[in-house]
Amino acid sequence: MTCYKPGEQSRLIYAIREYRGRKDEPKGFGWKDYRDLVIRAHTQLGGPIVLVWDNLRMHLVAPCGRSSKPTPPGSPCSSYRHTLPDLNPQEGVWSLVTRDIGNLDAADLSQITRAVKRKLKMLQYRPEVIDGCLTGTGLNLSG
Repeated sequence: MTCYKPGEQSRLIYAIREYRGRKDEPKGFGWKDYRDLVIRAHTQLGGPIVLVWDNLRMHLVAPCGRSSKPTPPGSPCSSYRHTLPDLNPQEGVWSLVTRDIGNLDAADLSQITRAVKRKLKMLQYRPEVIDGCLTGTGLNLSG
């Protein structure tokens, strides 16, 4: 999740799920994972957020409205939903991650996971790179 606010450093907040092919293990993020990520972002950012989904259909999942945790406005469980697939700075982040690990000769999945986490952690400390991912969409914060 790339986070932008005029006058403040850009932020990258992420969560990783490693799929190991176990019985009854989800293959990807479920609605609870997205809910928890949005709540964590809302807490870390300390204020209201505007969430832009990129072709994510998770907000259509029925259990979303039955969450026992409070959800911030703009979360996958809120009443207002809108997608703008052309405005996705996250694609720039993923491009940077895969550029560095694309040719990794990994022995197992955990080695790939560690490499992805390492790259994402490095990007968290480079707000100018996160800014560049927003610029790559053609958007800017100056209005």
